Amino acid sequence: MIMGNQKALSSEDRSVFIEVLKTRFEKNMKRHQAIEWSKVEARLETQTEKLWSLLEMEKTGGEPDVVAFDQKHGAYIFYDCSEESPKERRSLCYDREALESRKEHKPKDSAVDMATAMGVEILTEIQYRELQELGAFDTKTSSWVQTPDAIRKRKGALFCDRRYDTVFVYHNGAESYYASRGFRASLSI
Repeated sequence: MIMGNQKALSSEDRSVFIEVLKTRFEKNMKRHQAIEWSKVEARLETQTEKLWSLLEMEKTGGEPDVVAFDQKHGAYIFYDCSEESPKERRSLCYDREALESRKEHKPKDSAVDMATAMGVEILTEIQYRELQELGAFDTKTSSWVQTPDAIRKRKGALFCDRRYDTVFVYHNGAESYYASRGFRASLSI
């Protein structure tokens, strides 16, 4: 629950959500073998706005989990670890420019705008491939990934999925959207 206009959770909501994250952490130890939950929890307790963003990942079906610790920046990295592209983040075109270019049958939002509103980043192709090392994700869906400017300037955008036990990177018009394509996010805490 948001308190006022701030991106903060009540102490009760924070406790409940941290327990959800702890349970997921403990059920999926192969994703973060060298990371201690107590240190992650201590960081979560001090990062109110980031915890709100993590909850947004959860509420939209992302099932966020810790996947790494960034030594350089001293941050825990969370990725969406839902089996398929997060359900409440599908049927989106790539970005605002693509959304505005559609004359009719516009989607409800764009992936980039939604990620920004949530306070998260869309996975890069490299991050997407790292995620796929932790399990088999997007075997029935696909996910937009950050697109290089050179491709975006030509009205294209990139997306990835996993088929035949292989990760594929594809291109599409940035204004396109499909019921089975969403986006996966990352958050550093």
